[in-house]
Parts: sequence; structure tokens; C-alpha cells
Amino acid sequence: MKDRELPRQQGLYLPQYEHDACGIGMLVNIKGVRSHKVLTDAMETLNHLSHRGGTGAEPDTGDGAGILTQIPDAFFRKVCPLENMVLPAPGSYGVGMLFLSMDGERRAAVEKAFEDITGEYGQTFLGWRTVPVNPGTLGKTALECMPFIRQAFIQKSADIADDSAFERRLYQIRKTAESRLRYSADANPGDFYAASLSCRTIVYKGMLQARQVGELYLDLSDLDYETALALVHSRY
Repeated sequence: MKDRELPRQQGLYLPQYEHDACGIGMLVNIKGVRSHKVLTDAMETLNHLSHRGGTGAEPDTGDGAGILTQIPDAFFRKVCPLENMVLPAPGSYGVGMLFLSMDGERRAAVEKAFEDITGEYGQTFLGWRTVPVNPGTLGKTALECMPFIRQAFIQKSADIADDSAFERRLYQIRKTAESRLRYSADANPGDFYAASLSCRTIVYKGMLQARQVGELYLDLSDLDYETALALVHSRY
């Protein structure tokens, strides 16, 4: 962009600091009230950041986009019984958003290993949920490398005093899983990737354009998916 095309200096805006960057936006209800509207407003914000998202010659494959929200407890309490899971109180469970192999045998082995790692850290593995997706929105390149997307639910052990301690334990589980299942000598990088593992927040993302986040992940259109904050990102 040429200097003459930049807006003039005004308020806190200084044109000399203009530069290329990812598109990032954040919405929050300052009273901490969760709603689906915060999510839909965040998705609209993300769509307006399309100009800050990278893409190649293929128009339907983006450089990456996603959204972080609070764990939607009401939504999970509705859908998890379908997977024969009973969730403990809010804050007493964590959710992992995991990208796994499309190969059924490799995926089953990795899932078993992840469950074992969870047990090593004294936590109870509650179950798996396959994330519903609409891959018809994706471009050829994104489809070719699309993972199998699963959510892992972990219950906090009685000896853990608070959310912060549980969050640290989940971080340990994630890092150990990455070391063994993604970066070890006999691992395939496509077998395991943790987009998030937390008792507070969850991330929905992928090799997507901004508009495709909501189109791919059907969870995000459910009215029971409520959050008081959302952070969106479109990678440039």
C-alpha cells in the first residue's frame, strides 16, 4: 500500500505503523453473561476479516481461520448424553479439540494412548465425541489434508483444588500426548494434533477461509452454544 493511499493521522491512529498482519477480533460481555449472540456477532466479525486472511490460487482453501470461546456447557450437556457421557459440574471437566488420523486403525490406537496418558496424570477419561462437520464447503487442498475431528472429555480428580490447577494438569496431558503421539520417532504428524485442551475454553479452527469456519463446524450454529467471550482469527 502506498503512503498516499493510507488514511491520514487521526486520534491514536498513526499511518507509519500500518503493516500487513493477521485479522484478529474479540468480543466479550463485560458482565460475563453467556449468549449465542456473542458467538454470532463474533462469527460476523470474522467474516468481515476475510481481507486479512491469506489464500492461494485455489479460491476455497484458506491459510487458516478459527474461533476460541468459553466451553459451551449447556450445549455439551445436551449432546454428550448421545455419546453415553454424563458430565460433572461446570469447571470439573475439560474438553480437548483433537485432529486425528482418517485411518481408523491408527486413530483407534492414538485414542487409546491418549486415554492412557490421561490416566497417568490421575484424571478420568469420560469419552469421545465426533464433531459434526460439513466438508462440502472446503476446497480441494483443504479436503485432502482434512483430519478426523474428535472431542475428548476429561473429568477433574478430587485432589485438584481449583480450575487453575486443573488447567495445568490438562496442559501436562496435552504436552505429553504431543511428545508421544506427534513428535516421537515412530509417530506420524498427521496422527495427533491438539487444537485446544482446557477446562475453560475451546477452539474451532482449520485450514479455512473466514466464512468457512461457521460453514464447516455445525456446532457453532446451535442456539444452545453460548459464550460470554469469543476471539476470532484469520491467518494472513
